[in-house]
Amino acid sequence: MTIDEVVLLLKASQATGLTTLQEIILRSSWEGKTYTNIACEAHYSEECVRKIAAHLWQVLSSFCKEPINKSNFRQILENHHLSKAHQQLVQEFNRVATAISLEFPSEPVSLNSRFYISRPPIEELAYAEIVEPGSVICIKAPKKMGKSSLILRLLARANNQGFRTVTLDFQQADKAVFESLDKFLRWFCANVSRELQLEPKLNDYWDEDIGSKVSCSIYFQQYLLSVLETPLVLVLNEVDWVFEHQEIAGELLPLVRSWHERAKGVEIWQKLRLVLVYSTEILITIKLTQSPFNIGLTINLPPFTKEQVQDLAQRHGLDWTDGKDAESLMAIVGGNPFLVRLALYHLVGKGGLERDLEQLLQQAPTKAGIYHEYLRQYVLALQDKPELENAFYEVINATNYVALELRLACKLQSIGLINVEGDRSTPACELYRLYFRQYLKTSESLNSGYFNCEFRLG
Repeated sequence: MTIDEVVLLLKASQATGLTTLQEIILRSSWEGKTYTNIACEAHYSEECVRKIAAHLWQVLSSFCKEPINKSNFRQILENHHLSKAHQQLVQEFNRVATAISLEFPSEPVSLNSRFYISRPPIEELAYAEIVEPGSVICIKAPKKMGKSSLILRLLARANNQGFRTVTLDFQQADKAVFESLDKFLRWFCANVSRELQLEPKLNDYWDEDIGSKVSCSIYFQQYLLSVLETPLVLVLNEVDWVFEHQEIAGELLPLVRSWHERAKGVEIWQKLRLVLVYSTEILITIKLTQSPFNIGLTINLPPFTKEQVQDLAQRHGLDWTDGKDAESLMAIVGGNPFLVRLALYHLVGKGGLERDLEQLLQQAPTKAGIYHEYLRQYVLALQDKPELENAFYEVINATNYVALELRLACKLQSIGLINVEGDRSTPACELYRLYFRQYLKTSESLNSGYFNCEFRLG
């Protein structure tokens, strides 16, 4: 069993469910934390934590028919499989809970959602890294793969540790911000100050004679980090927007790396924990020794596995234990978290497709399918980018794979339309190939306008 399955079993089997503290104790014990650490993080007395934990071990011992305590908890449960009776118990719990809590798939998946699927060991690695002094975490994945949901949980863990947290989204910056490095770094510092509810004091630390990067570093070291009593987790979201401005990216990324390296010798920089979130490869020329992407922890979010799709289906109250339905769905949408969740939502919702996976998959690549509105957004995004449009159509019409120009391949991969392995570009899933091919049947020319007109009128 996984820790998620352990928690779910106890929620399903206990008349009173599972309290927040009980779940914290279970998950923290699974991670190997001491009772002292758990009590400190949860803001309870150690005596209270030990008493509740003892009851949990007793309950789990009765389930597994062997003695369980804190020291052997994970080892025994990881090798233990749910009995048929327990599977039915969990399935019924999921069915009832889904009827109450069914939510339309959106990003990020809320902290209290029962539909968040962990992808071990990613979460535990991220949680462990964020407490390391001066750490850097780089999270890379195409859109709709769960980056925002993971960030939400990482920030919650940091807040539970008593850390300060700030998230900067570079796509919110005005175009004028990217006109020069000086404007960009002043915007950067001003916004971090604002998020920390500190008065911006840029002019007190900015000196054009020593340059913008040094001024920015001094601002962080002598002002922002100095006034903070606890570590600061700084999330830089949508870093891809900076990649579009090569001169700024070529200066910012070495600066970020220098902050990480300063933490090795300057104590105050150990307060800063950086998280860089992006969707595509960086294509600017930058020395390997200056890049922040080869230090710290790099996380590439993978698609869901078959087992994870089955787990999510179970949480929706569906019995997919034989794996056949999961395989059928993944044959069309792969392991894309959003596409999988949208299918499950409709299978248990009130959209006329209750439990009818076959009909859902037949309609999926058509205008009548559940994915039409979502895929139409891609159409609109490609309309003004004929170079990308042509490259994508080349991929979906290929019988095998296409060797695209790296710049185009990275762009299409970042928005989630294709997979790239070496110089091989293929559609991200069969759904995309089937859906977009339909609107090319009447014309050999990619620029005929049929594709765009069809969607404007639809």
